[in-house]
Amino acid sequence: MKRRRTLDTKLNELRARLAEVYDLQAAARVLDWDQNTYMPPGGGPARARQLSTLERLAHEKFTAAEIGQLLDGLRSYEESLPYEADEASLIRVTRRDYERAVKVPPSFVAQLADHTSNSYQAWTVARPADDFAGVRPYLEKTLDLSRQLAGFFPGYEHIADPLIEYDDYGMTVATIRALFGRLREQLAPLVQAITAQEPLDDACLRQEFGEAQQLAFGLEIVRRFGYDLARGRLDKTPHPFTTEFSIGDVRITTRVNGRHLGEALFSTLHEAGHAMYEQGIHADLEGTPLGGGTSAGVHESQSRLWENVVGRSRDVWQFFYPHLQATFPGQLGRVPLEAFYRAINKVERSLIRTEADEVTYNLHVMLRFELELDLLEGHLAVRDLPEAWRARYQRDLGIAPPDDRDGVLQDVHWYDGTIGGAFQGYTLGNVMSGAFFEAALRAHPEIPAEMAVGEFGTLHGWLKENIYQHGSKYTAAELVERVTGAPLSIEPYVRYLRGKYGELYRL
Repeated sequence: MKRRRTLDTKLNELRARLAEVYDLQAAARVLDWDQNTYMPPGGGPARARQLSTLERLAHEKFTAAEIGQLLDGLRSYEESLPYEADEASLIRVTRRDYERAVKVPPSFVAQLADHTSNSYQAWTVARPADDFAGVRPYLEKTLDLSRQLAGFFPGYEHIADPLIEYDDYGMTVATIRALFGRLREQLAPLVQAITAQEPLDDACLRQEFGEAQQLAFGLEIVRRFGYDLARGRLDKTPHPFTTEFSIGDVRITTRVNGRHLGEALFSTLHEAGHAMYEQGIHADLEGTPLGGGTSAGVHESQSRLWENVVGRSRDVWQFFYPHLQATFPGQLGRVPLEAFYRAINKVERSLIRTEADEVTYNLHVMLRFELELDLLEGHLAVRDLPEAWRARYQRDLGIAPPDDRDGVLQDVHWYDGTIGGAFQGYTLGNVMSGAFFEAALRAHPEIPAEMAVGEFGTLHGWLKENIYQHGSKYTAAELVERVTGAPLSIEPYVRYLRGKYGELYRL
């Protein structure tokens, strides 16, 4: 009994220390959210310093020797519990994160945070000005810092492997290349068969749509999906993202194009998928390393599921389309549902990843993943990146950007983080979304009929029970097998694409 009390005391002390780290990280996310939404440009240099300070303090607290001692003292306690127990999971995941974090000096963490904040601010100016030269020195330093970060983790097969593990633990360059290769074999003939046909007409989406109405309509959809507005909000940003300050405060952002209805609408659905995941984590896990999504891939499985598998389905628009027509009667009042459904699922070779259709989207991701590896391996210099980008787009998608604004400057990831591990999660998420939705339909075949009448509680509840509530207790591989009964496979996702687009394009 005395030993158990001692272990409980140690576990409580560990939780208290982790809560301090969590609070510092949350404070940094508040500053980052503000920088991405409302901060005036003049605040950039000070914001970089502030974020650097908070990130350094959080890292120092997490890597303190006392945390390591507590984890050592709790090892026998962890081993006495079932693997899936909250306490065992907390100790296991914290140890994994701690053993990685202690390898990185606090001074480097501060330097990286300062640089990425300044780099992001430079990107917000460079992209609209189509000025790659203005941001190139920042990107060159990002590449140098990314290589330094990877160098703190010797013993990996590829320089990108430790960077990938930050976002997709358990994945490596080798495993991702193999999965991407199998998926490309399936996608290439599908893309060819579809794009050889007359393109679908999406002119109904390319009209003047009021910003306020677009934002309000998107917010109403995600509210019905299950996004809790008492614990969230929607704001505008140059590049849409989701951030969480706590389970009670998970915010989404979107980007509005007054000449294209789809941009704000589907980015809002996408970010709400991320947010519902975070809002659905069990409250007992908050303030610990378990209190967030388990990986970038699993997170993207939820954003892509709600954006595409649900959000671009005919079932959903049977319910929502009359409401959309009432919102924009002049633009859509005479457009039939079927024409709108076909428009939002148009497949074409395009330049912008975030606006790409489901069939070509993964080609955008694979291209970026390959460029990251070339940069890290030293086969590609940053100065040559714009031309390499254009060449890869011509090779893989049969189209090349006319400028850098819609080329190498279009994604914020390399300008607001590291190079390596930034993009693979999107395609992993697509693959997982097919597997998870298929499993949900096996458990609840009534889901499509419910969606057609605007009811999403069954699907949202199933996802919360099987995925959301667990936070980071399980690795992505463990979670996929628990939820679907099988290891990760491209087959459910390929079945989904072939079924939906085979019917749309009469293949």
